[in-house]
Order: sequence, then C-alpha cells, then structure tokens
Amino acid sequence: MPETTPKGLTGLAFGGDYNPEQWPESVWQEDVRLMREAGVTMVSVGIFSWALLEPAPGVHDFGWLDRIIDLLHENGIRVDLATPTAAPPVWFYREHPEALPVTADGVRYEFGSRAAICHSNADYRAAAADIATRLAERYGDHPALAMWHVHNEYGVPVSACYCESCAAHFRRWLETTYSTIDAVNEAWGTAFWGQRYAAFDDINPPRTTPTVGNPGQALDYRRFADATMRENFRMERDILHRLAPGVPVTTNFMTALSQCDSVDYWAWGREVDLVTNDHYLITDGRRTHVNLAMAADLTRSVAGGAPWILLEHSTSGVNWQPRNPAKAPGQMARNSLGHVARGSEGAMFFQWRQSRRGAEKFHSSMVPHGGTDTRVWREVVELGASLDSLSPIRGTRTEADVAVLWDWHSWWAQNLAWRPSEDHDPRERADAFYEALYDRHLTVDFAHPEADLSRYPMVVVPALYLMTEAAGNNLRTYVENGGTLVVSYFSGIVDASDAVHEGAYPGALRDVLGLTVEEFSPLLQGEHVRITGPDGSELGGDVWTEFVEPRGAETVWTYADGLTAGRPAVTRHRLGEGTAWYVSTRLGAEGLDALLGWAAEDARLAPRAGLLRDVEVVRRSGERGSYLFAINHTATDAKVPLDTSGTELLTGERAAGRLAVPAGAVRVVRLDG
Repeated sequence: MPETTPKGLTGLAFGGDYNPEQWPESVWQEDVRLMREAGVTMVSVGIFSWALLEPAPGVHDFGWLDRIIDLLHENGIRVDLATPTAAPPVWFYREHPEALPVTADGVRYEFGSRAAICHSNADYRAAAADIATRLAERYGDHPALAMWHVHNEYGVPVSACYCESCAAHFRRWLETTYSTIDAVNEAWGTAFWGQRYAAFDDINPPRTTPTVGNPGQALDYRRFADATMRENFRMERDILHRLAPGVPVTTNFMTALSQCDSVDYWAWGREVDLVTNDHYLITDGRRTHVNLAMAADLTRSVAGGAPWILLEHSTSGVNWQPRNPAKAPGQMARNSLGHVARGSEGAMFFQWRQSRRGAEKFHSSMVPHGGTDTRVWREVVELGASLDSLSPIRGTRTEADVAVLWDWHSWWAQNLAWRPSEDHDPRERADAFYEALYDRHLTVDFAHPEADLSRYPMVVVPALYLMTEAAGNNLRTYVENGGTLVVSYFSGIVDASDAVHEGAYPGALRDVLGLTVEEFSPLLQGEHVRITGPDGSELGGDVWTEFVEPRGAETVWTYADGLTAGRPAVTRHRLGEGTAWYVSTRLGAEGLDALLGWAAEDARLAPRAGLLRDVEVVRRSGERGSYLFAINHTATDAKVPLDTSGTELLTGERAAGRLAVPAGAVRVVRLDG
C-alpha cells in the first residue's frame, strides 16, 4: 500500500511553494536561514520549472535542482517535489502547437499563461511521462523527498478542449462507457430535435451551435474532460510509484465551490495517496471564514475523513480578484488553524518569497517585498511556533455532527442551459445551508448521495437536481432506519443522463418525502412570497415556488400569497423510524435557521448553548487524545464552555469550566481523559 503521510515529516507541514529559480543563488542561503527561523518543515519545489529542467528537447539540466534540494536537506527541510507538467516549455509548443487547447468556438489558445494543455494530446502525454520518469529516477531515493506533487491545480484555468484529438478521444470514451451507439442515443435522448447518431464517428465535442445543444452530450463531455485529466494524473502517479516506492503522490485540489467547478473530487480523492488542497478567500462581502470552513470540511470529506494537508493559501491579500484587501492582524493564524481544526495536518502557502516579476508579483507571500521587518513576517514566525506546539494532533480526525450531500455531476447538470430559472444557483443553496449549520455550531461532513449515511443523525440536501435511483433508495433507507432528512427544492429531478425520472416530480425523492410536485413556479426577479406557520408566524421566500401535493407528508408551513397561495411550502413526512423535511422555496437565513431547528429536534441534536456567533468550536480525536479548537472571529473576547478540563497547547495554560478566547484569537485544548 502507498504511504499516506509525507515521508520523514515528524511535525505538521509548514512552509509553501518555493521557487528558487526566480532568484540568484546568492539568495538561497538567506532563504533557508529564514525558513529555519520561521520553523518551516516542508516546501513545494519545481512546480513550474519544466523550461529550466529541459531547456531544449532532450537536453536536461538538473544541477540547480540538485543544489537546492541538497541545501534544503542539510537544513532539515522536507521537500514536496513537483512534476512540472502544468507548464510545458515554449519549445514544446513550437514543435507541437496542436497541444494547445481549443475553445468550443474553435479558437486555439496561445502560449504565455499556464496550464494551456490539451489533455488528449499524445505528444503532451509522452513528454509529461518522460519528465516525470527522469525526476523519479534522479530524486526518488533522495533523503529530503517527503512526497510527490503531480502537475498543479487540475481543471484551472482550462479543463475541456474541443480539438480533433479530443473528438477522437471522446468517441473512444463513449464507446467504452456505453458499448453501443444505441445506448448513447438513449442516454442523450437524441430522438428530440432529430439528433440521432448512426455511428460513434458521427459524434463531435459539444462545440458552439446556433442554439442550445444536447444537454446529455454536454454533461458527458464534462465527465469526459474530468476523466481525461485523471488519466494523465494516473499515468504520472504510476511512474512515480514504480520508481519511488514508499513516497506518497498527490496533486493539489481546489475543492471550494468558489474556486473550481470542473473536477469531480469524489473520484479524484480515490486516486491520490494523500489529499491536499489549495484555498483562497473570496472577498465578495461574505463571511470569508465560513467559506473557509466549508472548503476544509469538503476537503476532509473527499479524503474519507482522513487527515489531509492545506498545500496553498495566502499570508495576506491575493492579486487576481477585482479587489484584494490585506488580511487583518491575526487573520492569517485564524485561517491557518481553521483548516487544521477541520483535518489539515499543517498549513502551507503560495509562496515563500514574493515575486518581483510576473503575473503574481502582488500576491502576498511568507517573505514579502518588505522583508522581515513587516507584520506579515512576524505573524509567519508566530504561526510556525504555534504549529510546532500543535504537533500532538497529528493523526487525529475531526468529529462531525451532520452530513450535507453534494455531487459535482449534479452541479454540472444543473448549470446547463434552459433550466426553469437562472436565479436558482446550486452553489448558493449549498453555501446558505452550510452557513446555517455553521451558525448552529454543527460540524459538517459532506457525502456522496450513494454513501453510507447511517452514522449521521441529520442529512441535508441543499441542491441535488441530478439524483440516481440508487441515491433515492439510499435516502429512503436512511430515513426508514431513523435518520432525519432535510431536502431543498428542485432536487431528485433527473437521472444520471439528465433525463427526467418517470412520473411526477421529484422522481427519486417522491416516496421518502411523501409528496409530489405538480409544477414548478419560479418567481420573477425581485418577487417574494410569504409563508405562514400554524401559529401565525411568518417567513419569506424568493426565486422559487412549487405546487406541492402531499401524499403522506404533513403541511408545516403554507404559502400565504402568490400563485401557490394556500399550498404547502414546507412539509414533514414520517417514514419508518425517521422524518423527511421538504422546503419548496428559497428561504433566507432566518427561514433556514428555523427549518434546521425543527429538523434538529427530530434528530435529537441538542443546541450548542453558550457559544457566540462566529466563535467556531471544532473537535479532533484519535489515539493521541481529544482536542478542542476554539476560533474567535469576532472583535469581542469570548468564553467557550468545556465539558472537561485540559491543557491549552498554544499558551501552556490549564483550562477548566470555561475557556477564555480573546478577540481574534485561537485556542486549542488537549482535553483530559
């Protein structure tokens, strides 16, 4: 079995992307001296270095990489060594221009950015295999090597190419997936608009058409593009496994729904030896720490609950958003330890030393342009000491209270053209439900709709337009066995091919919810509806309403106005030993809190008393003990109730009864017993 932790790393991972090739060698000694001062334990090297490692076809120069890896080793710093296959050199594109990807409009991209790759191109695959082989042969037994880092952020900025190589590859993929052309025609519903195919050779990628194309074809092309990138990852991974046995292989994910929508991370999580993730705050006015927590929970879930590593985030501001504010004092530590609380075995950054040139020269780093006499550097050194003191948590696992179901295939299908309302955004619903659970101080696992859910008292379905029959049966069994299910509108509508389930909506969920939906009735922009409870209380909804017909479910809240006035808005269905809730409009924060409060009572989830909003409390437990993380995102000192005494690891102080967490601070208690 491959190793699942960085080889030779005895503490938590702390460091970042190190790009020594951007600097004269006279700077390298200063770099490693500062790394030691900051407590750096591991750096990622070589991610974009192909042009230096192979400056001309078949001509290799590993001398500079030998020297830097040896220098890092001499200073006790582990190396996450990359294969540089996200950035082929310009000479490669001169010889193989067809390796540049083509858009659906037929435009071929130019060299000059990053990750401009047609993943179906045979010449690219051969060149990637060659450079990965040479790196493995040279460094596979180097004592500094902790793990391999294949490529960089698959799916960003290009996942799908529409060239002739991809067309041929897509046909082969379809033949492997469906076996017969008749099966493709059935899955895609090509009888509609006379799109029937007589042979696989008739099929092209879903290039630009005069009006909306076939949705089944478009959905399968998303799957094909993702699978093709995964093929290339496996090719490199298998080379590294063969030539460097015992060294784990990873690639850096971007699981946050705000950052990447082209990769099925459930599938990718099964391919890597160790899950790693990159996360950057999206400064769009939202509570950024909630998005961070959600991304960390999703990454841990992709890892099957096992520890993972935050491989990139930022010390302060980034440079690629419309507005890039600096992080507030202490925010870097809160961000870093928030990921650690939710399962990461460390915190690493892009990048070590801030670049003077290139597209990301204004992206913050561990060593900023201002050097060591800066707030950022002082906070970096402080964070390194904090992570060192948290080494005992290694190997423990984050404890979750509830599950949220998520499926990238459903997201892809939902976002295809011509749906009932462009205002319904599955990511928005996932964010909103997650935030409501976060505000109830519940820690979330994400789960695939067909996964075993038996250990969760409550399961939430914020947006699963696409749901297989197997997933529907899974949820029915979950409720019958005593689970509490909460489902939001427009879920369970189509099967894996984007075909509407036979019968009334919501096909895959009719039985478990005890209702049918006669018709969707999306609202116009700016329209709202009122819904009322049996006690006369009132909530508001927007974007969506439905004509719901209970078939065993009880009506809890009713539409008070609009086309659906007098119809059920929120229902509750007792099935077997459990309960299934359904909400057929888009509730705001107040409504979601009320809905989840009712469901939590059914699930016997006791409210977390004594915790302030935006004071985050998470537990990690394992053979090494149980640890409580308390992160205060507010400007007010807080007290967190403790059910047992313990030792606070960052200050060394004893804690009992109530843990004091100063404004903007983090505390981590190793609990007694």
